[in-house]
Amino acid sequence: MEFLPTKIPDVILIKPKVYEDPRGYFMETYRVDRFSTGGIPQNFVQENQSRSQRGVLRGLHYQIRQAQGKLVRVIAGEIFDIALDIRRNSPTFGEWVGIILSAENRQQLWLPAGFAHGFYVMSAYAEVVYKVTDYYAPEWERSIQWNDPKLGINWPLYNNEAPILSSKDVNGKPLAEAELFD
Repeated sequence: MEFLPTKIPDVILIKPKVYEDPRGYFMETYRVDRFSTGGIPQNFVQENQSRSQRGVLRGLHYQIRQAQGKLVRVIAGEIFDIALDIRRNSPTFGEWVGIILSAENRQQLWLPAGFAHGFYVMSAYAEVVYKVTDYYAPEWERSIQWNDPKLGINWPLYNNEAPILSSKDVNGKPLAEAELFD
């Protein structure tokens, strides 16, 4: 596995070594010793999976308490994945990283606690799997406005159509009004 820092060094892109032959392929998606050496010494307590259709935008989500680090990968389809630094005292506060994750490229994205996460489905549908470092706690879940102009996220919207959003995401707060990490 390769562990590549992004423009925000705490956000790491993981490229697996894939072994292919006429039968198919094999790859390791997680191995504690390699992840620890790669800068991700975390224990994961929960794994989640979602399926969404083209045009769905989920995010930008985080938990203000029981903050979650997330290890994200796509097992079907393609997404534009966003990690937004919402740690007030960070030198990269308010900056974001956008990476295309797909079943085809088999890459994963690590975002530590203190980041908001979101993704937009670019293919007909996508299935996303992510491991988290703390349990889901709906009472602490928050959402930052996906299209906050101060963030400047250039979402690759299909045919420039408005994304499909949950009511929680429609009501997301601009970064300037959101609860944040110190």
